[in-house]
Amino acid sequence: MRHQDYPLAQQLWQGLDLFSQQVRSLQGINNPAYRDSLIEQFVESIRRIRYVTLISKRSVCDDRADPSSELFDPEKAAVLRHRQGANDEAFWMVFLSVHFGKPRKSGWRLVRDIYGRLGDGGYWDWATTSAAPGAFRHWLSANLATLKGGDGVVRRFGNHRKYQSLHPYAASGTGDAIESYVSWVKPFTTHDHLIQNAALQTNADPRRMFDYLYDSMNAVASFGRTAKFDYLTMIGKLGLAPIEPGSTYMQGATGPFAGGKLLFDGNTASNLNRVDLDTLLIRLDSYLNVGMQVIEDALCNWQKSPGEFKAFKG
Repeated sequence: MRHQDYPLAQQLWQGLDLFSQQVRSLQGINNPAYRDSLIEQFVESIRRIRYVTLISKRSVCDDRADPSSELFDPEKAAVLRHRQGANDEAFWMVFLSVHFGKPRKSGWRLVRDIYGRLGDGGYWDWATTSAAPGAFRHWLSANLATLKGGDGVVRRFGNHRKYQSLHPYAASGTGDAIESYVSWVKPFTTHDHLIQNAALQTNADPRRMFDYLYDSMNAVASFGRTAKFDYLTMIGKLGLAPIEPGSTYMQGATGPFAGGKLLFDGNTASNLNRVDLDTLLIRLDSYLNVGMQVIEDALCNWQKSPGEFKAFKG
């Protein structure tokens, strides 16, 4: 842990200790090594989220939105497009970044090559794709062998999407994901109008808006609990929509669920149910004040190596 993070770590230690005394004993961190590892996971998660907030404020070069450049980065491209007033494209870049993900070895190469049509001219940008999702499927089918490495280039989905299919026509494959996402947005004409509708339905409460959008995204093929959570938290962090999660959305969770049971009961196989766990985690955040995304992310990573801190990325 970096020296400058020690004050934050101390605050987290105090929050955990106070919660354990006043609300419920945190059996999973009775072992000091487990406690220190969890605190470091909290710090690491906070650092990652702060980084996203920082890139939304820093200058972004045009190459970040250019798929012909090795500097291409869809998250930074979303910031750039948002600043330019091209909000549909900004949301689209976030969706692509979540759908394809960023594995350690190949980085953004998969989304870069698909967005840039493998350099054959034009982009699969929002305007083009939303106008003709069937044409996107056809292009994907024609280039599937190449995208799967037929040209010797390694392209992979990110860790959260490692079971996702690139297939243009298979159920819940990439073709379905793209077309259903377009269908999710299209009734509102633009992403901004979609967000405005969510605000109207929820009295513009950031947490209720998040929940409303989370439920509505059931219409997006292949976007389960993790993808919906990642997409919505990212558009919130980048300032594309005034939303934030009010819970960890345990229904359907695996890693965070195991981490939560380990934290409270000292056993990943405990009988603590998802609803009660979510309630406890909301209460825990009132002591830690780190936000539900940090708690969800830290617990997921901590349970993989509870006795020794390991940074998990990709």
